Amino acid sequence: MPDWRETLNLPKTKFPMKANLAQREPEILRRWYEEGLYQKMLEAGRGRPRFTLHDGPPYANGHIHMGTALNKVLKDFILKSRRMLGFVCPYVPGWDCHGLPIEHNVEKELKGRKKELSVVEIRERCRAYAQRFIDIQRQEFQRLGVIGDWERPYLTMTPDYEAVIAREFLAFFHQGNVYRRKKPVYWCPSCVTALAEAEVEYYPHRSPSITVRFPVTEDVVSALPLLRGKRASVLIWTTTPWTLPANLAVALNPDFDYVVLRVGEEYFILAEGRVLSLVSQLGVSDYEIVEKFSPSLLEGRHLRHPFYDRDSLIILADYVTLEAGTGCVHIAPGHGDEDYQSGLSYGLEVYCPVDEVGRFRQDLPLFGGDFVFEANEKIIAHLKETGALVHWEEIEHSYPHCWRCKRPVIYRATEQWFISLDVGGLREKALSWIDKVRWIPSWGRDRIHNMVASRPDWCISRQRAWGVPICVFLCEECGEPLKDEKVSQKVVSIFEQEGADAWFKHPPEVFLPAGARCPHCGATSFRKETDILDVWFDSGVSWAAVLEPREDHDYPAHLYLEGSDQHRGWFQSSLICSVGTRGKAPYQAVLTHGFVVDEQGRKMSKSLGNVIRPEEIIKKYGAEILRLWVAAEDYRDDIKIGKEILDRLVEAYRKIRNTARFILGNLYDFDPRKHALAPEEMPEFDRLMLYRLSGLISRVRQAYEGYNFHLVYHRIHQFCVVDLSATYIDIMRDTLYCEAPDSRARRAAQTVLYQSLLAITKLMAPVLSFTAEEIWGYLPGDDREPSVHLTTFPEPPLASLPEDFLQKWERLFELRSEITRALERARKEAKIIRNALEAELVFSAEGDLAPFVRENLDTLRHLAIVSSVKWQEDGVLEASQGELLYRSEEVPGLSILVRHAPGRKCERCWTWSEDVGTFADQPTLCRRCYEVVSRVWSDVVSASS
Repeated sequence: MPDWRETLNLPKTKFPMKANLAQREPEILRRWYEEGLYQKMLEAGRGRPRFTLHDGPPYANGHIHMGTALNKVLKDFILKSRRMLGFVCPYVPGWDCHGLPIEHNVEKELKGRKKELSVVEIRERCRAYAQRFIDIQRQEFQRLGVIGDWERPYLTMTPDYEAVIAREFLAFFHQGNVYRRKKPVYWCPSCVTALAEAEVEYYPHRSPSITVRFPVTEDVVSALPLLRGKRASVLIWTTTPWTLPANLAVALNPDFDYVVLRVGEEYFILAEGRVLSLVSQLGVSDYEIVEKFSPSLLEGRHLRHPFYDRDSLIILADYVTLEAGTGCVHIAPGHGDEDYQSGLSYGLEVYCPVDEVGRFRQDLPLFGGDFVFEANEKIIAHLKETGALVHWEEIEHSYPHCWRCKRPVIYRATEQWFISLDVGGLREKALSWIDKVRWIPSWGRDRIHNMVASRPDWCISRQRAWGVPICVFLCEECGEPLKDEKVSQKVVSIFEQEGADAWFKHPPEVFLPAGARCPHCGATSFRKETDILDVWFDSGVSWAAVLEPREDHDYPAHLYLEGSDQHRGWFQSSLICSVGTRGKAPYQAVLTHGFVVDEQGRKMSKSLGNVIRPEEIIKKYGAEILRLWVAAEDYRDDIKIGKEILDRLVEAYRKIRNTARFILGNLYDFDPRKHALAPEEMPEFDRLMLYRLSGLISRVRQAYEGYNFHLVYHRIHQFCVVDLSATYIDIMRDTLYCEAPDSRARRAAQTVLYQSLLAITKLMAPVLSFTAEEIWGYLPGDDREPSVHLTTFPEPPLASLPEDFLQKWERLFELRSEITRALERARKEAKIIRNALEAELVFSAEGDLAPFVRENLDTLRHLAIVSSVKWQEDGVLEASQGELLYRSEEVPGLSILVRHAPGRKCERCWTWSEDVGTFADQPTLCRRCYEVVSRVWSDVVSASS
């Protein structure tokens, strides 16, 4: 017989599994799209229940960032896992294409030539700009491994979509929810447009905090005679001195007590609850409360404006608080929503002396032409000069900023279009539907409920060019809007053919019937409204443009998924639009994720130098590591990323990949149709492993169903590293390498490894999509689907085992842990052995443990990976020279003697045996290896003859 190495010169696996992901992933992507994987997914799911995840459209402006990558990958996890759970899942990605940022960037590109172009020409350039970044982002999203209908996305700038926007707006218009009014709204002087609440972000801002005298008039003195002949005033407090030129009133809370406070020779009126704070702030000791009164005593009376020749009305308002200031609030109806509402109640003018770029109008005395924030200093100086200023300091507080340009915004009264949330009970209906939706996490319900309950009417008009117009005709004579459903239908019909550009191309006559007259004044001349719709309305009707018309989608969608900031954005605008015209929410469930931050929890910013771009990760590690990062973190909180986190994930990925690589390397001669064994044909340990695999399958499926992707990652990683690599593979390595190729023990082990890898590959596919596909191509057998993404999740191969079986193996592994401790001490402390295979173990035990150990000696040898085991019949163990006695503290009555195994080391299996050297033709082999080699050689000879 020849040398045993030649006898067992078996073929090696062709599976390289080298983790050069950055190079291999594009090859896999190319194959997916050349073979039409997305369409095949839909075909594979035909007849299954449908699951519709509606894509919230990212903005077509710039490259994707970590936040958008996180969002798209999470959606891909859900869609792929739902398909593998037995659903058909169409996925139509979309883009938000209109709006100010694109228009601003086009203006920058034009470099001052904007005035030379018509509105239509500007819109054409904006459309081209948006399309450019749609193409860029599409490639970037595809590179992440996100599978969907990328060839047919929805775009808010296509004619069919723009027609839907117009149709849904006009539905609100005709049912009476839309109105036009001069009203204070958030206004960005930099972007020169109104903003909705969803377009406002709050950042720290430094502002002057001032306390100002409003002198009393005779009618106040008549109500408080003690003030006659005194220097008396009502004290107001504000952090926006620039709004004082627009002051028309001062508000007191009807439920507070107010006082006249003497400070030296001067008399101040303020809320009793703010007296101590004021005198502390002023640092005075000579003061006394000379009278206390109800604020109703002063309602309707007047004060003098601190620097203009006019009066300010004293009014009552329950929003006045005692948290800061004086309990007396300066009211400028043109610069605040509560001020505006109070102004309506008291018949005050909606006065706003500020223009669209944030400057006081030229005819305003003292401050005309000044930018409002710069005017603060001049106003304070004037108050000092005239003696109206009581106190001032600078404070830092949270202040609204424009979400696009990041600059402070103002409240400014202008003519705007609004959707009323109270006409037709829209607000209450929306709130009731919030309670019918599943919010993930559950706190999302309270967040959006509070926002909808307290939000003002929706300001939907924007003073820009790039968007869908507010397609309303206004009478040239009386200014009233024309409400004619036939006109609206024609507008929508023309938009379907030409898009919203038609509004800017054609005169009113193209849309209006001949002889159209104003129903209010009878005039026949009309003009088109030039404002465009808020882009949140564009995306807020995406359900009407995408879900309703497509037969492969469901409305309401099963799921909306976006960042937590969309409670005030897309989730809310979609809810209002859908409830407003369809009477129901557009979604059954809403899932939100946090924001991406660095390893210290800081927001990413260029100034901090902590920005990480998706392409950087992909170039260095591959998209698979980015996908693994999304899965590994709990997306419900802010998600941290940084070098240390990525390095840990790379190491975790390597362990999963190496486990798969090892298994495939040991399946080179395994055909599952020929060689796989049923569980009942397997040894006990292999059956136990299938049972553990079944538990993994059940837990991972459950995690996918609950959108708990971090549990998916941790469970798969732990199973690969602990259950497979550190336990089963470590123990079964000898069986795989040294038993006869076709032996029952080896085929059982191969069956377990095959089923484990098959299951893990399917379970990891939604997350590690590239790696799963790569493994899928190397798995033995040729009767599988062409892609892992066309399969469903595995069923548990062995869902249950008898209780006594499980108890037995729990006890065996408890003993294995004690054996491991004994071997470690023998290796490290006593230095009797260098590895476990050099050891021989002698056991003794007491009580019912003794027969259990004696009956399972060979199993313990196998689990401990030692060369030999013995039982001490008399139960007494003593250690001699070169031996170590270990008495267990964890398992009472268990003693283990460790010594070097007798005999010589088998060159093939590395166990120590006294049989080595007894076979003349193979003197380096033990009996087991000699018999295996002999049998294989006999088979080779038989086959050759």
